[in-house]
Amino acid sequence: MASSRDHWDETYRTKAETLVSWYQPSPERSLALIGSVAPSRSAGIIDIGGGASRLIDGLLAEGYGDLTVLDISTVALDRAKARLGPRAETVNWIAADIARWRPSRIWDVWHDRAVFHFLTERPAQEAYIAALMQATRAGSAVVIATFAPTGPERCSGLPVQRYDASALAARLGADFELVAQAEEAHVTPAGATQDFQYGVFRRR
Repeated sequence: MASSRDHWDETYRTKAETLVSWYQPSPERSLALIGSVAPSRSAGIIDIGGGASRLIDGLLAEGYGDLTVLDISTVALDRAKARLGPRAETVNWIAADIARWRPSRIWDVWHDRAVFHFLTERPAQEAYIAALMQATRAGSAVVIATFAPTGPERCSGLPVQRYDASALAARLGADFELVAQAEEAHVTPAGATQDFQYGVFRRR
């Protein structure tokens, strides 16, 4: 069986980043939610599973200067770096499996669109939450988007765990207070609709 890294590297090798199902030309919902919890452009923001997404482009355009992108796929990260050109040098890039990664600093905002829902086994979820705890402090904001209960049961050939905001809050635990939620009907490049839910949390 291929490793997770092999799976995602192959996904990006065989598809343009504009053709993967999670592609957004402009991730407006994520940008708006991050802006609502991080009005200061000096806020440290980490995008978990950011890969080749356009979120980093939008954050740079809005003037944020302390940005980190983590993804398991070096192919995806290389595509993002190539797209950004010289601006890529202002971003910290981390190639790592979130279920095995140990953060070396604290961030003000943790953002994840469509990583946590791929962690269907409890040990991997616990490892993710441990990394989240280590990477945040009291007052840090956490924005996580997963497939909603009405969303797909699989993505990129893999099973997912679907959540509503209250179920996600319960899974993250008492250290994180749910402060806002939003829904999004994401239209894929192929024209399908995927229901996402966003939870915004504050670390207690």
